[in-house]
Amino acid sequence: MEMDSIPNGNNTATGTPVGATATVNPTPAPSSNIPRLTESLKLEHQFLRVPFEHYKKTIRANHRVVEKEMSAVISGVTDAAGSDLSPDDAVNHLNSLVSRLQGLKRKLEEGSRVENLQAQKCRVRLEHLESADAENMTEWNNTRLKRILVDYMLRMSYYDTAEKLAESSTLQDLVDIDVFQEAKKVIDALQNKDAAPALAWCAENKSRLKKSKSKLEFQLRLQEFIEFVRADNNLRAITYAKKYLAPWAATHMKELQRVIATLAFKRDTVLFEAKQWDYLVDQFKQEFCKLYGMTLEPLLNIYLQAGLSALKTPYCYEDDCTKEDPLSQEAFRTLALPLPYSKQHHSKLVCYITKELMDTENPPQVLPNGYVYSAKALEEMARKNNGRIICPRTGLICSYTELVKAYIS
Repeated sequence: MEMDSIPNGNNTATGTPVGATATVNPTPAPSSNIPRLTESLKLEHQFLRVPFEHYKKTIRANHRVVEKEMSAVISGVTDAAGSDLSPDDAVNHLNSLVSRLQGLKRKLEEGSRVENLQAQKCRVRLEHLESADAENMTEWNNTRLKRILVDYMLRMSYYDTAEKLAESSTLQDLVDIDVFQEAKKVIDALQNKDAAPALAWCAENKSRLKKSKSKLEFQLRLQEFIEFVRADNNLRAITYAKKYLAPWAATHMKELQRVIATLAFKRDTVLFEAKQWDYLVDQFKQEFCKLYGMTLEPLLNIYLQAGLSALKTPYCYEDDCTKEDPLSQEAFRTLALPLPYSKQHHSKLVCYITKELMDTENPPQVLPNGYVYSAKALEEMARKNNGRIICPRTGLICSYTELVKAYIS
């Protein structure tokens, strides 16, 4: 999503100097658009990273299948060679190994097909980025806007709507619906208080999660232990703790002690609250995004914040903020809350009282509390109140002689 900056103050457009000769060159793209194009492409890290990570994950999964099956077959041949099997038993044993190899072949053919599809998706995205130039930026940005909307819908769990938008705009290779569908299965299970799919996902990505020092698997194990305690199945909870929680004792002893204590003090801890499952959903989403190189925030929020950061001023949060200002809406105000105020190079100072421009003819004056109003408004107020000034925003009362003149540079 590309946002054009809104002029703030009296900006003058620069054109060709008087007397200069303009040379017409129809072939090159407008040079003013090239920096914008370059900056736009810098934001496409996630666009390429996600399918590439998915591609690598599929390759690793196929490699693990080959290693597991070949190891089993080789072990079976070794066992057959070292045992005193009858000819018929040996033939049957070898036939079972051949069947296993044929099954491996089918799995590898399917894995190869998936790998090719994912490699093709990476290729399509590279070609899409290469197709961006200053002449077709409008069309290219429209496509990017739709991609950003699909990304937002997927993150907000509007999967059907995201699929329909991608299909109607022919964006299937430019969006990550298949990746988010993988996450959907885990999220749905966690919302139904089932940790098994999430634990399976952790096992598939164990090395990556270990490298990032993730605690997701440990937290899932803790929650399963809590569910056994909640069901008054203490014996099974203890067995589960010995098998799955004890290996974490060296690094997470404090959390383990707290959880094990629930065997004696049931229901007297936040660990039994239903919101713990919501917390696990949030944790999974964060780990999922990190694994695939995605931004934790939806791209739509990031692009909107980029535009709002140029518009945000203290005036935007005043009650009389104009309706034309996006920040007059509560949703945009919430989105812009963590953003700093924009730096204004060419600001217009408008008096809060008279709504007139403050300049050298009507200079700003500062009250002891730091608020600024125009000299014309304060002179009129002092005339009506026997030399007293009442701040309309804070109610401060002071004398006209206490005002300090401010200078505009």
